[in-house]
Amino acid sequence: MSLLFTIEPSLQLDEAIALYVASGINRPTDQPGRMQRMLQHANLIITARQHNKLVGLARCLTDYSFVVYIADLLVDKAVQQQGVGAQLLAEVQRVTGPQVQQLLLSAPTAMAYYPKVGFSPLSNAFAIARKE
Repeated sequence: MSLLFTIEPSLQLDEAIALYVASGINRPTDQPGRMQRMLQHANLIITARQHNKLVGLARCLTDYSFVVYIADLLVDKAVQQQGVGAQLLAEVQRVTGPQVQQLLLSAPTAMAYYPKVGFSPLSNAFAIARKE
């Protein structure tokens, strides 16, 4: 599979929403304004394209010095289990550098995936759940 990985700070909203739907990830795709803000305020978006079609993305928040929070890692179901997600995570580390810690919250269905690509579970995290 020939893929092109790129930093894309201004993704087209309709293209991004289509990928979120095609990936099966649970995000408010029926709220385009909210989705636009999610994309607009991420300061690192790395995409994976196959024949110019968006097939994966990592949406991140980072200071490029100490930590990168991977808010979303998603891959179109049609190309899942082909290493696209692992390549996106490798690109995040390449772009931010080895001194930057990668953090994320996993969907329950992806809990077994992240240890396979080098992530360790944490027991020292806290959260306040969204109200909506």
